[in-house]
Amino acid sequence: MKHSRNLPIYKKAEEIYKTLQTITDLFPEDNDYLQHLKSNVLGDIMIIQAKISGAEAVKLYDIKMENAAIIRKAAREIMVSGNHLELLGFSDAKYYKIIRNLIEEFRLLFIDWVATFNPKHYIVDSWGLFNPPGIAPDYIQGDDELDFLDEEEDES
Repeated sequence: MKHSRNLPIYKKAEEIYKTLQTITDLFPEDNDYLQHLKSNVLGDIMIIQAKISGAEAVKLYDIKMENAAIIRKAAREIMVSGNHLELLGFSDAKYYKIIRNLIEEFRLLFIDWVATFNPKHYIVDSWGLFNPPGIAPDYIQGDDELDFLDEEEDES
């Protein structure tokens, strides 16, 4: 069984977490705005790590894509969180450029990772949001299309 912690995307998320921790530890303790921002960005990176693990733990395409969408949202939140650091009183806002660079590296890993999701391993999403391309929300799936549910997980 492959472990999500060994994936390049997960390792990059860990690097982002450690770097965010280091930078946000520089935020003044008495600045409530920055402390709130710290809580948000650290929460976002923890969500990213959890959702990578969640996506890796399932076979279903729609669940993987749902996790991927949450990861994308959290990563974008981390990116924009650095926009107002100087206005909020953080004199070392220049360090947040490191985070932006790491998120860009993460984004490229994310694209490759999502490309590994098997679009044939799906159950129709009646909401229509996370169906593979060409599958409508009212598509009637045949039993032969659900054969993958009986397959053993790849142990490599």
